Amino acid sequence: MRRAAVWAGIAAVPVLLVALQIVAWRNGFEGPLRSLWNDYAGTPKSVSVPWAGLALALVGVSWRRRFVTLGVAVGIDAIVSVVRVLGGGAPALGNGAVLALTGLALVAWLGWEGRVRRDALHAAALGALLILATKVGDVWLHVTVMAGPSVLDRYVLLADHALGEPSWLLGRALAALGPVPSGILHWVYIELPVAAMVVAVWQLRRVVSSGVWPRHYLVRTFLVLGVVGPVVYVLFPVVGPMFAFGPDGHGLQIGNYWPHTIPPLDHVPAALPFDGGTPRNCMPSMHTAWATAVFLHSRRAADGSPAPRWLRWGGAFWVLATVTATLGFGYHYGADLLAGAVLCLTVESALRDPERGWDTSRIGLVAGGATLLAGLLLSYRFLAVWFAAHPFPAGVLLLGLCGAYAYAFATTWFPNQSTSSPNSLITSSPSR
Repeated sequence: MRRAAVWAGIAAVPVLLVALQIVAWRNGFEGPLRSLWNDYAGTPKSVSVPWAGLALALVGVSWRRRFVTLGVAVGIDAIVSVVRVLGGGAPALGNGAVLALTGLALVAWLGWEGRVRRDALHAAALGALLILATKVGDVWLHVTVMAGPSVLDRYVLLADHALGEPSWLLGRALAALGPVPSGILHWVYIELPVAAMVVAVWQLRRVVSSGVWPRHYLVRTFLVLGVVGPVVYVLFPVVGPMFAFGPDGHGLQIGNYWPHTIPPLDHVPAALPFDGGTPRNCMPSMHTAWATAVFLHSRRAADGSPAPRWLRWGGAFWVLATVTATLGFGYHYGADLLAGAVLCLTVESALRDPERGWDTSRIGLVAGGATLLAGLLLSYRFLAVWFAAHPFPAGVLLLGLCGAYAYAFATTWFPNQSTSSPNSLITSSPSR
């Protein structure tokens, strides 16, 4: 049954890509197959994603094959960039990584045998899935526009009043700090796949030597979040402060308030008709969900041993910087971040420690998280006016419920243990 499920999943990938490409052709935007073709023979949309995918693929082969594959990828990128420059174009990177990953998978499939073949194909599939997931995600952003001609930002702004309008506060703070902090945060925000790749490669670093794949690691959480989270986009379309209340609303914004002025509270909110180009991808904040997953998986190895200090510090920095960027750049409301964090903890509760089985704690956490997420969305829509009229009790209620759920998650999956235990999750390191 497991093998049949694997082959069914493999067969579903091209079907999904073709279906999304047809949708893209009919609606006049670039689809996943066209974007994938550019990765092979055109100008890749991203530099970091193809290389992150290749890095994941390399965890399944020996060091000698890693160096050979990496050399091939670098060589192809160098040649392609030189040809582009000589032809009057700009250099671009990424083709070599995609071609090398594809070549590695083909060589393993056709020329290797046994565990060496299985490990190589397993790792190559992870790298390919990371790349393909970004292609599907790009198309889904267009789907959110088609599904949500009107957005619910007026409601979320009222709910966010109970949280102190954090996007406006951090937006003004970043504007006062100047370009350097903003540049760093912008890089962190757009390079989330790189952080995920670093953590995932560290988790899978001993696959070749041990011959054992961990039953749970970051890539699984990332992929499930990428499937579940964007569904909410079409159910609760929101564009974000800098679009609905700022200068990037293409004339459809309520006013140019963000980040310097809090908009007047509308006690009779309604859906806001918006343009056909801005994605409705705020609720929940998937950057927050994914960065939280990076943080959780940077705490320990697959065998339960503590992660090195540099990785724990890096995971903590990435989630804090991502949260700051999402709010400070006006991409999200505070309410979006709460929903994203709850979504991550819910999905992680369903996937973490699979050998534990579906005991009472896991069922309670998954059911409680799903209920809390649904309650947040419903309250943002139907209790927004009450939240704005009673910000203190509403804020305490929102933060208290989310904090209680986070505490239940931590006590279940990160119990206090002796730091001398090989399965310790919490150490005396300052990064905790």
